[in-house]
Amino acid sequence: MIEIPDKPMTIRETSELTGLTEDTLRYYERIDLLPPAERKPNGHRFYTSNQVQSIIFLMKLKSIGMTLEEMKQFRMLVDQGDGTIEIRKSILESCRRRVDEEIERLRSVRKVLDYKMSHYDELRLNPSVDDRGCDLSSYE
Repeated sequence: MIEIPDKPMTIRETSELTGLTEDTLRYYERIDLLPPAERKPNGHRFYTSNQVQSIIFLMKLKSIGMTLEEMKQFRMLVDQGDGTIEIRKSILESCRRRVDEEIERLRSVRKVLDYKMSHYDELRLNPSVDDRGCDLSSYE
């Protein structure tokens, strides 16, 4: 988990913590993906720890393929309050299913890679001119 300081953070600090550029943070605010940042008297943005947590959560959703529009809709549901909890939970359950499917796909890829690496180890130890292929039907 990312440790988030319990103090107001500048846009630069927020950028460094979230991995988003300052321009991206401004853009997300402009398209209402993020609520407007608080402003200091000099006009500079600052973000609370709750805002940074929300940004990090949204980036997790983005990392699993949620579009900016879908993330905006999710954020609007959050803003609407507790009456939308079931809808939000349903959305997250769908996200979790996608993550589980991707994990399973990656496990399958890893099995093939392990098999190929094992096959190459065997070829190194027992070179055979006749055996340069790799029968994937037998890797499981």
